[in-house]
Amino acid sequence: MKKQLFWFVFLAALLVTGCAGCTVPAGEETDSGSLTIMTWNVHNLFDGEDNGYEYEEFLQASGWSAEKYLGRLNSISDAISRINPLPDIILLQEIESLTVLEDLAEAISDVSSGSYSWSHFAGNPGAAVGLGILSSYPLADIKTHSITINGDTTPRPVLETKVQTNDNVPDFIIFACHWKSKVGGDEITEHTRKASARVILRRIRELQESEPELGIIIAGDLNLTHDEFYRQNASRICALLPDDPYCAMLTQGIQKDYIVISRNIPPAPVHFPQETIVFYSPWMRELENGTYFYRNNWETIDHFLVSSQFFTDSGWEYQKTIVVNFPPFANANGIPVSYNTRTGLGISDHLPLVMTLIMSVKTDAD
Repeated sequence: MKKQLFWFVFLAALLVTGCAGCTVPAGEETDSGSLTIMTWNVHNLFDGEDNGYEYEEFLQASGWSAEKYLGRLNSISDAISRINPLPDIILLQEIESLTVLEDLAEAISDVSSGSYSWSHFAGNPGAAVGLGILSSYPLADIKTHSITINGDTTPRPVLETKVQTNDNVPDFIIFACHWKSKVGGDEITEHTRKASARVILRRIRELQESEPELGIIIAGDLNLTHDEFYRQNASRICALLPDDPYCAMLTQGIQKDYIVISRNIPPAPVHFPQETIVFYSPWMRELENGTYFYRNNWETIDHFLVSSQFFTDSGWEYQKTIVVNFPPFANANGIPVSYNTRTGLGISDHLPLVMTLIMSVKTDAD
C-alpha cells in the first residue's frame, strides 16, 4: 500500500494515502462505468492500545482491549462488504489513527474483492479521533486544512484530495469533513462550523481560478441538517443555507462563511448573486428521514454536496445518493444500530450515505 505521512504542528495533521466509495443495497446494480463514494461516521473506532488521548470508555482500564477492537473491526468490515457494489472510495469519520484506517482496509479486502491502495488520515495533534479516506483510485494533491479562530482550533481538519480516475475525463476534488458538533450549544458552536465553511469556500475560489473544470464534492458529518436554518427559526445565518430569497436578503448576498445548497439540477444561484458558490444537496430532492436518529427525530447531518460540474455530460455525472438503512447498519425500522462497548454488539449511531457517479463523456458526434 502506498503510504505518506505528514505531520503539521499546530495548523495541520496526519496524512496517508486513501480512497472513497459508494454503496448500493444488495440486489441493485449500477453501470459498469460507475464510481461509488461512501461517507460514514463510524462512531469512535479505537484500537486496543492506550496512547493517552482516548475517550474514557476506550481505555484499557475501562475494559477496552485488542480483542474488542478486532471484533469491532471484523463487524465493520463485514458490514461494508455487504454493500453491493463495494464502495470505490470510503470517507470515514471518528477514526483514531492511520493504523486503524489501514487495519480496516485490510479487513475489508479479506472478506471481499475490494482493494484500497490509497489511504489518508488527518487529525489534529492530541485529538482523540480524526478522519480518513480509503480509495481504489489514485489520490493526488492532498492537503489538510486546519482552522484556528481566536486561538481555538477546530476539533478536526478538512481533508482535501484530488481523485484521478481516467486520462480522458477531468479529475475531481473531494473535501472530506467532520465539522464541530453542537455540544456546548447551537449558537455558540456555529461560528466554528462557519469557519470551516469559510476555509472551504476560499479554497474552492482558488481552484476555480486555476482549474475551473474540476468538479467538487463536499462530504462527511457536517453536524448541521440541510434545513438547519429553518430549524433554528430563521434566526441566524448557519454554515449551510438554502437558496431562498429570505436567506439572500438576510446575508445581503455576501458569501463569506456559509455554503449555499440547492435542490436544483444543475445547482446554480437563483436568489443569490450569480457569483455565489452553490451545491446540490440530495437531502433537498431525493432522500427521506436521515442518517442520525436523535431524541426520536431524524437528523440529516451527514452530507454529499455536489458542484455543477457533475451535471454537464462531460465526465463523471451525478446519478443518485442513497441512505444505507438496511442490516447490519440499521434495525428493522431503519434506525442505526449503535455500537455498545459493553456487549460488543452494534455498528454505529450513524448510517452511511452512498453516492453513485456514472461516466458520461460527450463525443464529437454529440
